[in-house]
Formats: sequence, structure tokens, C-alpha cells
Amino acid sequence: MQTYGNPDVTYNWWAGNSMVTNRSGRFIASHAAHTGMISFAAGACTIWELARFDPSIAMGHQSSLFLAHLASIGIGFDEAGAWTGAGVVTIAILHLVFSMVYGAGGLLHAVLFDEDMQKSEVIQARKFKLEWDNPDNQTFILGHHLIFMGVACIWFVEWARVHGIYDPAVGAIRQVNYNLDLTAIWNHQFDFLRIDSLEDVMGGHAFLAFFEIGGGAFHIATKQIGEYTEFKGSKVLSAEAILSWSLAGIGWMAIVAAFWASTNTTVYPVEFFGEPLQIKFSVAPYWVDTGDISDCTAFFGHTTRDALVNVHYGLGFFALQGHLWHALRALGFNFKSIPEALSGLEKPPTNLISDTSVYSLKLK
Repeated sequence: MQTYGNPDVTYNWWAGNSMVTNRSGRFIASHAAHTGMISFAAGACTIWELARFDPSIAMGHQSSLFLAHLASIGIGFDEAGAWTGAGVVTIAILHLVFSMVYGAGGLLHAVLFDEDMQKSEVIQARKFKLEWDNPDNQTFILGHHLIFMGVACIWFVEWARVHGIYDPAVGAIRQVNYNLDLTAIWNHQFDFLRIDSLEDVMGGHAFLAFFEIGGGAFHIATKQIGEYTEFKGSKVLSAEAILSWSLAGIGWMAIVAAFWASTNTTVYPVEFFGEPLQIKFSVAPYWVDTGDISDCTAFFGHTTRDALVNVHYGLGFFALQGHLWHALRALGFNFKSIPEALSGLEKPPTNLISDTSVYSLKLK
């Protein structure tokens, strides 16, 4: 946390990050507790949406944000291929159970376990200590994060290959094999908004899995090369800086997802999310429905796609503002100097009267 040269500064309760600075055990507790909250929200909202679901209205025209995502990966269909919600409750309850497990883990790390992993008696646990000025420690932790994300990509690819996901082109669930065409993957970096092949989508995830797991292994195995200089970030590697990078990643992903989900109907089928949107501009871009929304029963009379896209863009925009705020603080910028400078501009010059008097004397 930025202390502006005062090492004894005390933050209020709402400055939550101050409670985890230099306390790796509390940092893990926050991670576990946040994961539990997200898992609980996913499970509870899924059950709530299923209880209110009306099969006579298109899924994308009612409150079906969680149901739509489950349906798009092939969950909730019967053997005949019709969506009935089968298995959705099981998924929701599993999320509720996992939320309690994560919550218990957060409480254990917050109350019972050491607040700093460096003080733990477990050798493996001490490896995950947080040292903001130690690049070897930070790259070790980063490597594990990358491997976890790579494993998640593999799970998604294998789910599509073995179980199958919904293909709007055929209006049914089908097994999808990944197309690991590096040329196509490279070209899709520039036209991903128009991807219309599920094989290409899976191929991109397969390549990403390889890239993330390889990068994770590299970060775990390697150490800092050469002298750790200011050019390499010796004065920037801090809790404040890592928070700013996290906000940048979240914000950028949310904005990209907004543009993608607004028009792509292969990954976001019309049957589950509603019709493609039209982009408009005022102070910032926003999206509006293009189809008949007279039967929309949720999201203030808008489709699921419209709510998903606009909320994603709004949250992404403010996450990027948080990134800029924390990045500047990590670089040492003192935001307290701004009101001080503005208050100085409001004060009239102190020598105004004396200058006028001198000028009058010269005229005489």
C-alpha cells in the first residue's frame, strides 16, 4: 500500500488491501473467501433463474443469464436434445457446497493459520510467502496461477470433445474436436469477433492451455537473471502494482467480452442470449436490442445479451480506472497533491494591492 513516506499510517476498515499487505496468509484467506462468494452467487442465482423460468418465452428474453451459459456448454438438455433444465439443479447445489468449502478455507486462513506464510511450519506453505521486493518469489506464484488457468482450458476443450456443447449451426449438442491450426489461431487475433466455428474456438483454447502451462512451468523453474534493477521493476513490484495489473487484466477482458458477446452468435447463441445488438455512442459506447423485446420479462425489458454486454463494458471501464489509480500510486504519485494544487489556484495573489498602489504612484 502507498504510504507516502509515512510507515506508521493506519488505514480504515474499508481499505481492505491494507489488511493483506505483507500478510500472505491473510492474502490467501481473501482469495478463498472471494471464491466462496462467487461460487455461492453462481449456485443461488442459477436456482433462482430456474425457479422463475417460463418455457413459453425465449430463454434470452427472460432472466436467464446463468441458465444461458450452462445451456451453451450443453447442460440442461434431455436425451432427445430439448432443453429441460435437467442437471442444472445438480450444478447449482455443487456450487453451493463448494462455496461453503471455500468459505471454511477462508476462515481457517484468517483465524487459525499463520497470518504470514513465511512463519508456517509447513515447508511447502513457506514457498508461497509474499515478498514484494523479491522477483523470484513473485514469479514462482505467478507460475502456479498460469498452470491453473491452463488446466481450466484443457477441461473446457475435453468437455467439448467428450460431452459436447451446443452448436447453433445445427441447433443441437454435438461433440467438438479442437482445430489446432496455428495460422488460423493467429489470424483470429484480428477477427475474433467474427469466429463462426466451434472447432476454431476449441483450437484457440487448446493453444492457450499449452501456452499457459508452458509459461507457468517456466516461471516456476527460472530465477531472476542478472541484477534486479529499476528497469526490471525493482521499485514497482509491490502490492499496489500487482493490484493494478490485476485490475487491468480484468478490465480489458470485460471490454473484449462485451464487444464479442454483442454480435457473436456462435459462442453466444441467439436461442439462449437473444438477438445480436447494435452499438451506439454517446459519452461512451453502449449497445441496444435489435429484435422484438415486447416479451422480455427481466433486465428492465431488455434481452439477456443486452444486459450481459452493457454491464460487462461498464464494469470493465471502471476496472481500468482503478488500474490507472493504483498504477500511479505504485509509481509514487501523490494524489493528495492534486487538491493542494487546486486550492492554491483559488487563492488571489497576495501582492495584488501593493502592485496597484505602486502603479498609482508611478502615474502621479
